[in-house]
Amino acid sequence: MGQGAQDAHDSVFSPGALADGLRTNPIPKALLAVYLLSKQSTMKHYNVGVIGHGWVASAHIPAINATRQGRVTAIYSKRDLDPAVASAQYGSPIRVFKDLDAMLADPDIHAVSLCSFPKDHAAQFIQAVRAGKHVIVEKPLALTASDLEAMAAALRGSSIKTCVCFEVRFSAQFQSIHSMLQSGLLGEVHFAEVDYYHGIGPWYGQFRWSHQKAEAGSSLLSAGCHALDALLMVMGGEPEEVTAYATSSKSPHFAPYDFPTTQISIVKFRDGRIGKTTSCVDSLQPYYFHTHIVGSEGSILDNKFHSQKLGMLDKNKWSQLSYSPVDSGDVKDHPYQTQFQAFFDALDRGEDMPLTSFADAYRSHRLIFAADASAASGKPVKL
Repeated sequence: MGQGAQDAHDSVFSPGALADGLRTNPIPKALLAVYLLSKQSTMKHYNVGVIGHGWVASAHIPAINATRQGRVTAIYSKRDLDPAVASAQYGSPIRVFKDLDAMLADPDIHAVSLCSFPKDHAAQFIQAVRAGKHVIVEKPLALTASDLEAMAAALRGSSIKTCVCFEVRFSAQFQSIHSMLQSGLLGEVHFAEVDYYHGIGPWYGQFRWSHQKAEAGSSLLSAGCHALDALLMVMGGEPEEVTAYATSSKSPHFAPYDFPTTQISIVKFRDGRIGKTTSCVDSLQPYYFHTHIVGSEGSILDNKFHSQKLGMLDKNKWSQLSYSPVDSGDVKDHPYQTQFQAFFDALDRGEDMPLTSFADAYRSHRLIFAADASAASGKPVKL
């Protein structure tokens, strides 16, 4: 086939074109299956079932399929979903289930990705672990401390491997920060603040459910958890105590929220160091993931830094870092593929993944629940 003909073929039979065409002009499913199988140029050995087919799933599925080892072969959804359209949309044969037990009982599915509502995560996680499936799960893990402990109990003693979507740890920004900290450019870090500012109002898709405590938990659980988790990544060490305060905007845009929309959490570590996180979902401004890390030899401020260890730097000016800061709340901009590749690579080795296993996220969630308890009581909470 000549290059021009090949380009035309690939254009006509791209996943997007196929999905659009199937809605108006269905083709035989057997022919579709042959085409999709022909497009799989490498052998993938982890079949993944996705639980929930909404906004987050639309980012998880392409990211899983873009890894060297994983492919999505099944979707569980309460919505009506045409398997042929889903297969064409995502570029590989996909079966659709309306019975979660049936999907989890399928021996050809090796892992699941939980893209359901947060209130469903704990029960579905436990169900998947008991079915022997490795688990990718969106944040938050759970909406209550008791559910978090039940998840930990279900996992204890099993060989199940996990990936929790605190994917900011895999962003270029925080990978670069981690390298700089490891190299000692900042010396000993004694203070850091990582803050989340994102106006999540009626204009935002998830607002229809995320303004309800029963569905989202809190400002910190639903959104700012990324910032608190990143704080723990850069600080290291063990938190000893957290003091939190919460308030709400007077803007009518955010009136439907039934929990405080802005919360500040001050974390004291066992070695005396201090960290701070703001979770603000009522800010009328562009998305901002503020990062300021202060050490004995220098500081990082967003995408700028200064270090006394580099003697040629002007101490009166910041030096620029080349990475792009975390600057979007859209899941399509998040580094899922990098994170999922690390997960499947760890599965190949039979190991827990680095940075965002259940154990890592469990530590972050314990601090989140303690911070929410402090904000509610007006008192410090010890861990």
